[in-house]
Amino acid sequence: MASEYKTIKGQEFDRAAFESLLRRKVFLWQSFEPYGAVKGLFDYGPPLENLEAEVINIWRDHFIRHEKMMALKCSMLTPYEVLKTSGHVEKFADFMCKDPKTGEILRSDHLIKDVIEARLKSDKEARGEKVEEAEEDPKRKKKQAKAAKGAVKLDDAVRKEYEHLLATLDDCTGDDMGALIKKHDIRNPTSGNEVEPPVSVNLMFQTQIGATGKEPAFLRPETAQGQFLSFQKLLEFSDNQLPMASACIGYSFRNELSPRSGLIRVREFLMAEVEHFVDPESGKKHPKFATVRDVKLPLLDRKTQSAGNTTPTVTSVGEAVDSKLVDNETLGYFLVRIMLFMQKIGIDMNKLRFRQHMANEMAHYAADCWDCELLSSYGWIECVGCADRSAYDLSVHEKATGTFLKVREPLKEPYKVEEWQANLDKKKSGPKLKKDQAKVEAALKGLSQEFKEKLSVTMEKEGKVEVPVPEMEGGKVELDKDIVSFSKETRMETMREYTPNVIEPSFGVGRILYSLMEHVYWTREGDAARSVMSFKPTTAPIKVLVVPLQKDTRFAPLLQALEAKLDDDQLSFKVDQSGVSIGKRYSRNDELGIPFGITVDYESLEGKGFTLRDRDSTKQVRASIDEILEAVVKMCKGKETWEDVAKRLPAFEGKEE
Repeated sequence: MASEYKTIKGQEFDRAAFESLLRRKVFLWQSFEPYGAVKGLFDYGPPLENLEAEVINIWRDHFIRHEKMMALKCSMLTPYEVLKTSGHVEKFADFMCKDPKTGEILRSDHLIKDVIEARLKSDKEARGEKVEEAEEDPKRKKKQAKAAKGAVKLDDAVRKEYEHLLATLDDCTGDDMGALIKKHDIRNPTSGNEVEPPVSVNLMFQTQIGATGKEPAFLRPETAQGQFLSFQKLLEFSDNQLPMASACIGYSFRNELSPRSGLIRVREFLMAEVEHFVDPESGKKHPKFATVRDVKLPLLDRKTQSAGNTTPTVTSVGEAVDSKLVDNETLGYFLVRIMLFMQKIGIDMNKLRFRQHMANEMAHYAADCWDCELLSSYGWIECVGCADRSAYDLSVHEKATGTFLKVREPLKEPYKVEEWQANLDKKKSGPKLKKDQAKVEAALKGLSQEFKEKLSVTMEKEGKVEVPVPEMEGGKVELDKDIVSFSKETRMETMREYTPNVIEPSFGVGRILYSLMEHVYWTREGDAARSVMSFKPTTAPIKVLVVPLQKDTRFAPLLQALEAKLDDDQLSFKVDQSGVSIGKRYSRNDELGIPFGITVDYESLEGKGFTLRDRDSTKQVRASIDEILEAVVKMCKGKETWEDVAKRLPAFEGKEE
């Protein structure tokens, strides 16, 4: 881990201790452990599953309810043709290198990054600079010992070149990475062997629909395609009004070449994606942009990255949009909403930045893209991508299927249009064209006026024409005069047709959860063994710890009544009646991130109320159960803070062992 990475309290972050806590408290573990576990797949235990549910509920409220979005649930199984049209079959890939002697597969950019970072670390050691030791897999560490040659000092020029290389690595193509591997003699760190040149490998899981095997399909790599293909239904639901937005929360799949870093790089992951449709002629303005214009964002633009710098500039989103650093108001608006969501769930705002995609890094559909990155012990991690997908997806799906995926709206001033029309006789063409009829119809509609005029002359002379249809086998179709005719017609244009552009914020929920858990982890001063997970009350997996002072049957009626009231207030709770001291019970439940503890003691039996403990400060107040529950409900809804409660309820000086 980087030496500058600290806990929220400014302590050195101990990843080994943190991961030990996650295992002990059953937050997560590798799937199918009795069978040896499977890399890149994880099961969530009760704390993490509940945390995910809380975060998703906040996401739904923050985006779907607040922004009046239309929630969808789309199929995870996706036909081959859909993803071929979208470009994923050809371009959803990573570059990998193979160690020809061991057969090990290495992701090219990770290989370069790991080797260069190791050389820079060695250089620091040779210069006598402080280097933080990261906790590593013991097996991997043992293998790497073969390749270790001791500390090696680099020339200043080489060191600078390496630092610039790391800052611009995301902009490299496969050929660029191959050249870097050759130039810097980058080898497999575990074996010391040379590797083969980078090769592009598609990352989608392929399957089939039905038993015949004739319908190839994939597990979806994103939720977006289902939303795009539902466009006309969404438009109808929104009364044909733009802008409009849909949202989908669901699992996606990516056959990672080298899954690692826990939840950071997995093969099955929960996504929450928004598709916001806008009129391209509107300048992609957003009706609420004025409300966020002065909000400041930490922005790392591509120009800064190209210069080898990784320090973001803090600027208002209004200034960023005005200067075209951020392309448009809608993109800027969503960057702010993303940051506010992260703040709402408890992300450390000092560990958040927005990084603009480099030119070669840009997705095949994107016109502009910014990633919300969160700093963890693994470095800066992309957790949200916010892309301007332009009109790419709707356009290619309309062209491939012939389905109308545009918006039609009345013109303020109708006008006359004289143009060539290709008229397809669907009754006669159906038996000949069959399933290709929609493709041919779309191809005819897409022909230029000049080409239609040429075809009309050819049809007049020869009685048949050849029409290019790229989606059909052979790339063209022959049509005779009984099936299609060409004529010049004059009509009054009363409607405008256009393909909307799309702004897409795409959230990787697992990465956000992992970053959040790191950000809220710290240890009590003077006792590193007492770990705390400082989840916000709004996101905490369990809201209340109920602790009877001792095992005493006289507490039973009070506990029963308290549990009933907690259920009535819909507060999740845990009762700890184990025989250990109350201090130890508090401490071990602080590791679960439970924000509040209600203690039932002997004064409670006398009708003198209960104590309420705050996890982070360990301070307590004493009041009636109704006053305590009122305070807890307000804090769990974000309506009050502990400081507010401590001002109005009497303090209680308790003692924690």
